[in-house]
This record gives sequence, structure tokens and C-alpha cells, in this order.
Amino acid sequence: MLRQHYALTLQNRIVINELRYRYFLLTGKRLEEIEPLLTEGQLFALRFAPDSEFEGLLNRAISEKLSADAIKRAIQQWQGDYRRV
Repeated sequence: MLRQHYALTLQNRIVINELRYRYFLLTGKRLEEIEPLLTEGQLFALRFAPDSEFEGLLNRAISEKLSADAIKRAIQQWQGDYRRV
């Protein structure tokens, strides 16, 4: 059980770092500045958004306090995360 917990925790850290990098590439800004305004669930839901929708959905998630499910439903062109264990 403990090994699985560590693996999932590590994957979560990797996903968040990928989102930080992606946000920086798209905006030239650091996600860490606005990250405290989002829950982990919101961040994880945003990983399914394509680059063209990512920043808009992120801003909506903050301003409208969208749930993770609402973010997923708002994505028009879903990008699956098929590498997650």
C-alpha cells in the first residue's frame, strides 16, 4: 500500500510540474504566482485541456471557482493522459 501511495504522490508532483512548465511556455509567466488560487483537483483537470483552451479554462477556474468536473466538462477538445499509472 505504501509503495502505491508514494508512486501516486510522485505522479501528482510530476503532473503539477508539467502544468507549471506548460503554463510558462504558453504565457511566459510562472504558474506558482496563481497556483494557490486553485485546488489540486482543478490543476489535475486542466491537464486534459489542449493548449488553445488551457489559459482560458485556467482563468475561468479561478474567476468562476469551477470544480474539477466542471473544468473537464468545459473542455472542447479532450487530450487524454494515457501515460498515468
